[in-house]
Amino acid sequence: MERFYTIQGEGSFSGAPAYFIRLGGCDVGCFWCDVKESWDPDAHSRFTAEELAEEVASSGSSIAVITGGEPAMHSLTDLTRIIKNLGVRTHIETSGAHAITGDWNWVTLSPKKFKAPLPQAYALANELKMIVYNRHDLEFAEQEAAKVRPECLLYLQPEWDRREDAIPQILNYLRDNPRWRLSLQTHKYIGVP
Repeated sequence: MERFYTIQGEGSFSGAPAYFIRLGGCDVGCFWCDVKESWDPDAHSRFTAEELAEEVASSGSSIAVITGGEPAMHSLTDLTRIIKNLGVRTHIETSGAHAITGDWNWVTLSPKKFKAPLPQAYALANELKMIVYNRHDLEFAEQEAAKVRPECLLYLQPEWDRREDAIPQILNYLRDNPRWRLSLQTHKYIGVP
C-alpha cells in the first residue's frame, strides 16, 4: 500500500528510525482502524520482494517494519530473507490472525477481539501491544498476556481517537500492574507518518 522512511512511533523501538512497508489486505476489520484504505489487497500496486528490499537498502535504515493491513496474510519468507541478507533488522506488526511466515528479529503481536490470533503467534511475540478503547480492553489484555512467553514485553496503547479517556485509565492500571508499559503513537503527536 505504501512505503516510507520515518521513526517507529510505538512500542519498544519507539523513536528509532525505520523503513515501513505497509502491505494491503486485512480481514480483521477493527472498527477503529486508522488505515482502512489498506483492507482491500487488490486496491494497491504490487512489487516483488527484491524491489521492496532495494527500497529498504536505499533508505539506509537498519530496521524494516512490515505492517498493514494485516501483513501475515502474505508469504513474507522471501522478503525477510532478502532484507536480512542486507544486514537490516526485520520487524512485523501483526494481529496474529494468520500464520506468521518469514525470519523476524522482532514480532509485535496486537491481538484483536474480532479475529483471534493463531496459537503459534503467542510464542513468536517479542512484545504484546494491546489497544485500549474502553476499560473492557484491560481485561482482554490480561487474557492475552497470559498466553505469551514470560519475557514478552507488555504494552497498553490508547486508541488514538479515545486517547483523552483511555490514557488516564491506562495510567491508573499501570500503577497496580507494573509489568505493563504505556505505548503512545508518538509519530502522530509529532506529525510524521
